[in-house]
Amino acid sequence: MRERLPRRRLAPGLALAAGLVSAVALMGILFSGRAATEAPGTPAPSSTPTQKGLTTMPDQPKGGAYRQLTPEEERVIVHKGTEPPFTGEYDDHFAPGVYTCRRCGAMLYRSQDKFRSGCGWPAFDDEIPGAVKSVPDKDGRRTEILCSHCGAHLGHVFTGERLTPKDTRHCVNSISMTFIPEEKVKYGRAIFAGGCFWGVEYWLQQQPGVVAVTSGYTGGTKENPTYEEVCAHTTGHLEAVEVLYDPIRVSYEQLAKLFFEIHDPTQADGQGPDRGPQYLSAIFYADDAQKEVAEKLIADLKARGMKVVTQVRPAGKFWPAEEYHQDYYFKKRGTPYCHARRKLW
Repeated sequence: MRERLPRRRLAPGLALAAGLVSAVALMGILFSGRAATEAPGTPAPSSTPTQKGLTTMPDQPKGGAYRQLTPEEERVIVHKGTEPPFTGEYDDHFAPGVYTCRRCGAMLYRSQDKFRSGCGWPAFDDEIPGAVKSVPDKDGRRTEILCSHCGAHLGHVFTGERLTPKDTRHCVNSISMTFIPEEKVKYGRAIFAGGCFWGVEYWLQQQPGVVAVTSGYTGGTKENPTYEEVCAHTTGHLEAVEVLYDPIRVSYEQLAKLFFEIHDPTQADGQGPDRGPQYLSAIFYADDAQKEVAEKLIADLKARGMKVVTQVRPAGKFWPAEEYHQDYYFKKRGTPYCHARRKLW
């Protein structure tokens, strides 16, 4: 039996109250003439001299090329400058959507992770996994943050301020980002089934460029199936995961290769110790391009002598699993018992 986990609880409200106090303190610092130590790109004042388809973005780079920058954008993004506090277009901006790198278009932050810090620049307490790279700043005191895809300077990251329960503040120049409204954001979408969805979810979450992974059920006929119904083999559904990803940072083929590397595509009766039709290996394709990739990879593996039994089926309705199944190994702080990665390519 799989253990059921309690629903994740939020940190106590006292952390938010402490955050408000800290925000006020930051405002005091700003107007006391020491704001440069908080600024995204200005050197510190010392003797020691940042669903399916593609992301919609104005002037999005084609074929890996970067967007042409204005002189002011280049000053900040390339030469690690900063914009004056309280002047950026996204400082007081909280519409739902995604913030992308202004130079390469890669997804950086989600609006759900943005908060009011009072520092004068957009603040986020989390980034899209793997989207932001942290490096020691040349001033020797701060930590610079860069777009991990193209190296564009974003700003700096600070901890220990207790502004949110995550105790992290990405202080970012507005000019380093482009905002995409929620209704215009289109992610790459992939659906894979390879045994227990806990392990498949865990490994796909490790891939740079993956924005979100949801465990769920698909391939059957029952609407809104429950875990118990799927385990009873009355629905026709498989345990599967839905992957939303940034097509600029990772391709569908890369994800499909990873899928084959984290499970045994030759096992026909389940996966590892988990036996039953709900644990079969399958790729659910959204279009002909995904189908072609899946069939090509299977043919490649068969040419190496592997007796691949992975099914390639058209994608249908995906039903998210119960909340206690989501982010299972993140909440458990463990690693999969039934999935391990081995390099095939």
